[in-house]
This record gives sequence, structure tokens and C-alpha cells, in this order.
Amino acid sequence: MKIKQIREFSDEELRLELDRLHRHVFDLRTQSVTEKLEDPTLITKARHDIARILTVMREKQNKTTR
Repeated sequence: MKIKQIREFSDEELRLELDRLHRHVFDLRTQSVTEKLEDPTLITKARHDIARILTVMREKQNKTTR
């Protein structure tokens, strides 16, 4: 997911996407343990998306406090 797309999300959409990605990382880790994960880079990509969302949420929070 691109940062440009993430910045267009509303606050509620950001929270929902963050929850979805956390569940996705959990599922990927479960697959990794059971050795059914075909592409191990998916975990890293999902974690990067989580970081992007958290960054945008923080940016929005800082804009409102200024």
C-alpha cells in the first residue's frame, strides 16, 4: 500500500485497516509456524504497511494539536 493512498483514508478507515493488518500479520505468523507460508516477505510487507498507517495517524494527530 502506498503512503499516498493511506493519507486519503479517514481516521476510522485508518483504524479499521490497522486492525485488519494486525490480524493479517497474526495469520501469516501462524502459517509460518505451521510451515504453510509460501512467501515469507509478506510478513515484512504487512509490518511496513502497519508502520505507514501509524505514521499517518501520528501526522494527523500532530496537525490537530497545533
